[in-house]
Amino acid sequence: MRSFLPLYILFTLGGILFSSGIFAQYKKREMRGVWIATVANIDWPTQKGNTEAQKKELLQMLDSLRSCHINTIIFQTRPTADAFYHSSIEPWSAYLTGEQGKAPSPFYDPLEFLIEEAHKRCMEVHVWINPYRVTNTEYTQGLVKDHIFYKKPHLFQKYDERYLFDPGLEETRDHLVHVVSDIVARYDMDAIHFDDYFYPYKVAGSEFPDWETYQKYSRGITNRDDWRRDNVDLIVSRLHDTIKALKPWVEFGISPFGVWRNKSEDPKGSATRGSSNYDELYADVLKWLEKGWIDYVTPQLYWEIGHDRVDYAVLTDWWSEYTYGKKLYVGLYASGLELNNSRAWRTPNELVRQLSYNRDCGQVHGAMFYRARHFLKNVQGLQDSLRRTFYQYPALPPVSKVLKSELFPSPRNARIIDGALTSFLFWDKIEEKGGKQVAYYVVYLFSGVGVGDMENPANILAITAENQLDLMNYQLQDGIYTLIVTAVNRFRQESLPSFPVLRRYNSSGK
Repeated sequence: MRSFLPLYILFTLGGILFSSGIFAQYKKREMRGVWIATVANIDWPTQKGNTEAQKKELLQMLDSLRSCHINTIIFQTRPTADAFYHSSIEPWSAYLTGEQGKAPSPFYDPLEFLIEEAHKRCMEVHVWINPYRVTNTEYTQGLVKDHIFYKKPHLFQKYDERYLFDPGLEETRDHLVHVVSDIVARYDMDAIHFDDYFYPYKVAGSEFPDWETYQKYSRGITNRDDWRRDNVDLIVSRLHDTIKALKPWVEFGISPFGVWRNKSEDPKGSATRGSSNYDELYADVLKWLEKGWIDYVTPQLYWEIGHDRVDYAVLTDWWSEYTYGKKLYVGLYASGLELNNSRAWRTPNELVRQLSYNRDCGQVHGAMFYRARHFLKNVQGLQDSLRRTFYQYPALPPVSKVLKSELFPSPRNARIIDGALTSFLFWDKIEEKGGKQVAYYVVYLFSGVGVGDMENPANILAITAENQLDLMNYQLQDGIYTLIVTAVNRFRQESLPSFPVLRRYNSSGK
């Protein structure tokens, strides 16, 4: 039977030498996110109206993702002007219960449940919202009669056989700010997240029907395309200010289409050909980054390395040049490993090639995988590759280069308490003061006497939301070890370490 021999001593940090080596292959700070899509139930839930089955399925997803050292969930909370949370503004989603406006029975709040369970597992939750979509088809009979679509029909336009809010109306912006501020105020999420759907993708021969809106509310802008971009700018800047006023640690992130502009349209554009955010979706993402209206950007680079029109490598390099000091994550197409039939995607494993490429780009701070159902299938051994190589060790989400807060004090009174069959590392819980919160604690373990390289994630023994750790759960070689504990706040900033604890381990128990 394995056992820990009695506690040695606590000793101060004075005189301890920290390793100055850099562990280049693995990153201690890295975004590792997965999108969970709820629209049309494509990821979750697979059973509408079954509360217990939904909760069980979600927990299984979280556990499976955590086993790959995924640290962030991007959860689609408002797919079509509806709600996967308890809202007095918009109705319960039909994708949740089978009927729009019908509450879960037995009742639960999926967003609240997800946040609580994810935070227990030290995973962040980014609340994913679609700003303008109301329906995916021209069918509106499924909308409840008290939906804003019926209360204020002037807010909506039909385009490409679906209904959307008109982005040119101030009432549209007011409604969206109301929705987002309600979520941020009431839920303990870590970020608000938008994807690529701003103005709809263009349909050949068809123009979005907002000419009348433009005529009435042009704000003196003489070019309608510029006016459309300004409409989106207005909502992005307002939402940034709203979020930060309520909870400054909550980030605002955008996952746009992978091309901002082509070089043929703009000297600053990428060496690509095809659709773009700026000219088709009226989303000037570079402006948002430069102005500081968003905290991170996750371009959806869903093409292979070497693509003849939209080369993954070309776009990764391009986005790396235009971060304006904000965090760059890359949106990776996990679904493509199963759905894309081109040669590159049938030659395992295109995502591994892309992850390897990302590691050589200093400005790439991690990845988000679209989407959960295909990611969890382990298609082409993706999860195996992550566990063995890229995500072998846990990682903390990157710290914002813009957001600042006071660091927490170091965890105190770290000590080991042994029982007949147990050995627990305890430390005093840091009390929350003035709205400041601990997100989780990080426990480091170093072989020998002394604190080693805290930037090497191989030295992270555990990340935990509790102020204790059962050391008997970890397989260790015989020898002497040093343990320290740090606290990470809601701004993702890490405290200085606790006083170290020195410990001898003997598997024989002698």
